[in-house]
Amino acid sequence: MKKLLNKYYYNFILHFTVLIWASTGSLGKLITLKSDVIVIYRMLIAFIILYLYSFLFKNKVYLKKKDKLKMYLLGIIIALHWITFFEAIKISNVSISLCCLSSSSFFVSIIEPLFFKKKIKIYELSLGVSVIIGILIIFNFESNFYLGIIMSIISAILASIFSVWNAILVKKNSSLTITINEMKSGSIFLLIISFLKLLANKNYMQNNYIPNIDEVFYILILGIICTGVAFVLGIEILKKISPFSASLTMNLEPIYGIILAITIFGESEKMSKEFYLGSFIIISSIIINGIIKEKTK
Repeated sequence: MKKLLNKYYYNFILHFTVLIWASTGSLGKLITLKSDVIVIYRMLIAFIILYLYSFLFKNKVYLKKKDKLKMYLLGIIIALHWITFFEAIKISNVSISLCCLSSSSFFVSIIEPLFFKKKIKIYELSLGVSVIIGILIIFNFESNFYLGIIMSIISAILASIFSVWNAILVKKNSSLTITINEMKSGSIFLLIISFLKLLANKNYMQNNYIPNIDEVFYILILGIICTGVAFVLGIEILKKISPFSASLTMNLEPIYGIILAITIFGESEKMSKEFYLGSFIIISSIIINGIIKEKTK
């Protein structure tokens, strides 16, 4: 009985974690600051939270210089991924951004063989074609949001690059160490760019970096809960739940995100029937891909 309760408990935590990740889109829309500013706050807060977590639990790891440089580069890629994601939300909406972002699994199937020197699998290409069809349906019937769709796809490509690269790094390094270094480098990169902007315009800080009271609350949720806490929960879950089960549940993120956005923003998030058809094709393809991969193993 205790074992069964533990199983339900960890599955609940898994779905709760996915719901936290899914809420980032809505938070990005609620915060009126520019996309790069949102990411600066998010990465800085996440770095501080995870560094304190590492310090308290004495998780000290000595890295090779080569690995550290890779993590620093990935931190910049992650920063650009989040910027393009939040920008997509601002110029379109949460539903479109989350749906198109989920296509990152398709890009992983193309990029992964290049990193690991494997052959591209036929079934992955076939499912990849399904993802493209889903995106084309959305693009065709929601053409007024074409810039948001393009920005979301760029964000998905960047996500696939750091996902595959992190999969290589995590074999020799702890995921906590990787994330701390990535958050640190991403923060430094964006702060340098911000400093250059401030040199060009002294009023830039006041006009673009100072959030209102509500936005301070949303930023803290984004940095502490959606990044720091979600990361720690994600690691804890994988100790009790198989990566396959976790992966399938994580594919529900765009569904949770779209439902949450419709609940918060109402009519602005309600799309055409064709959009939901395209979304269904994309998400179904990703889930089928995960099932086939597990059976192949």
